[in-house]
Amino acid sequence: MLRRTFLASTALAVGLGTALGTAALAQDDPLKAGFIYVGPIGDGGWTYTHNEGRLALEEEFGDGIETVYQESVPEGADAIRTMTQMALSGADIIFATSFGYMDQVLEVAEQFPDVKFEHATGYKQADNVATYSARFYEGRAVQGHIAGSMTESNIVGYIASYPIPEVIRGINSAYIHATKVNPDVEFRVVWVYTWFDPAKEADAATALIEQGADVILQHTDSTAPLAAAEAAGGVIGFGQASDMAAFKPSPRVSSILDVWGPYYIDRVQAVMDGTWESGDTWHGIGDGMVGIGEITEAVPADVREEAMALKESMASGEYHPFTGPLNKQDGSVWLAEGETADDGTLLGMNFYVEGLTGDIPE
Repeated sequence: MLRRTFLASTALAVGLGTALGTAALAQDDPLKAGFIYVGPIGDGGWTYTHNEGRLALEEEFGDGIETVYQESVPEGADAIRTMTQMALSGADIIFATSFGYMDQVLEVAEQFPDVKFEHATGYKQADNVATYSARFYEGRAVQGHIAGSMTESNIVGYIASYPIPEVIRGINSAYIHATKVNPDVEFRVVWVYTWFDPAKEADAATALIEQGADVILQHTDSTAPLAAAEAAGGVIGFGQASDMAAFKPSPRVSSILDVWGPYYIDRVQAVMDGTWESGDTWHGIGDGMVGIGEITEAVPADVREEAMALKESMASGEYHPFTGPLNKQDGSVWLAEGETADDGTLLGMNFYVEGLTGDIPE
């Protein structure tokens, strides 16, 4: 009886020691963060910058984090499979970095309530699904100012990906600020229905240049439009999401910079601290999530100064890119003198402003 009690006590002690050791090991295990990308990490634009954010996590947390990623994942069933596999492999948080992953994120998140999900540019949330995006339209305002100031043909070409509010906001913002400095400017928009397809993007840029565009704007992810502008000669363009510095000082005369690292660090730290909560984040130039790349000397000095002043006025909150008077494309009043657009309207924007021609595809 004594021996049995001793053995039982010993077994209990060993069991407790094993359990405590396992708990300590679990506490020391690195947090695992997964990333799902719609394009390749070498696209030079959107996916490249998200992957830079992933690398910033590794630099910040070192051995305290393990990151995994899958690139070029189509928006659909493949996204469900990829996120499911990440969750099953122990991911604590998954960043889904394309608008078209929205419904797939919600489906997988429901199956894994203990995993945190972050969806870029989406608007649907759940207890374990947060959304985040940047106010890219602020950067488009700066690009529009430069485009309107520098075009000689008065034709600006715009390569658009999908007809979603994020893209429509960018077109409107660029056009408004181009016409502020050049009322004669005309925008021609080509919809390519892809985020990343260098061949389609190059064809679109070439077609716009053949129509007389001497400035190319893009809401697609590759450097192909800049290469087409370089080949044409006398055409300028802008870096999209990243600096695309290989094309400086022209045709790439400036760029919109997507800066994701600080946000990713904050959200992972929140998971580590047990303070992560669902919500929506929509930051811009003032918060550092949107940057303006170097405006090169190909841009006249006075235009550079005006563009930087515009940037600073948005960063300080002094100026809102959508400030009235502004009408919709059909001539109906949208914003009265001095009135600014509310976030709800911007998030659901499905109309062009007055002066833009063509229809938004359904």
